[in-house]
Amino acid sequence: MILVKGGVLIKEQTALQFANVDFKYNGTGSSIVENLNFTIKEGEFVSIIGPSGSGKTTLFRLITGLENPSSGSVNIDGSASSHRLGSVGYMPQQDLLLPWRTVYDNVTLPLELKAAKQSISQEEVFDLLQEFGLKGFESSFPSQLSGGMKQRVSFLRTIITGSNILLLDEPFSALDAITRLTMQEWLLEKWDKFQKTILFITHDVDEALFLSDRIFVVRDKPIQEFTEVTVPLSRPRKIRDLANQEIINIKEQLIDQLRMKVHHG
Repeated sequence: MILVKGGVLIKEQTALQFANVDFKYNGTGSSIVENLNFTIKEGEFVSIIGPSGSGKTTLFRLITGLENPSSGSVNIDGSASSHRLGSVGYMPQQDLLLPWRTVYDNVTLPLELKAAKQSISQEEVFDLLQEFGLKGFESSFPSQLSGGMKQRVSFLRTIITGSNILLLDEPFSALDAITRLTMQEWLLEKWDKFQKTILFITHDVDEALFLSDRIFVVRDKPIQEFTEVTVPLSRPRKIRDLANQEIINIKEQLIDQLRMKVHHG
């Protein structure tokens, strides 16, 4: 298959795959994930939506290697491994910036942890800071930044890990509505430029529709499969595209599905 992105034809390859994955915490109690299978293609933007407590963040823990399946396999770039720590970039809901470190020192933390300072030069880091709208704030501390700027720092830190797959867990949920919209548009711009594969957790249906190629709806617990929705919007996108009648209809269907899950959960 061929994927068209940014006007360029690229070969479509698998970035992430769950193959018959089962998972229980501590191997006992109720299953969180049961015989789950799905595939994410390289360069895709896929959102996961579902009620709180349905197991979405557990999926991220399995992908990052913080947890391992009870059975089945999690495959990154075609390889199954129980040692996935460090193989994907993870951006949590809270920015988790270290308050005693400057913007520059927070951004370069992954390089220190990997002892890979030589893999990217100081000049390249400064170029990225400018690209991310952070030029002039290199010596600032997190307490001196706005919420949107903190999220830019956090996302740049995730990019600098060098990982092809980025996991974003409700990164904009704490932002005000205007800043959130600005950050969504900014994220799409950077995703297109850096050609990453993104898996994005959100409770916001509009956000999922605006950002995603596909949306996975968590239907039940344990998670056995997703209801999958392909977003019929071309790229680049503008927020006004959400006023398209087809998108409005899909939004209503998604909200109905989520309400049904809450009422029967």
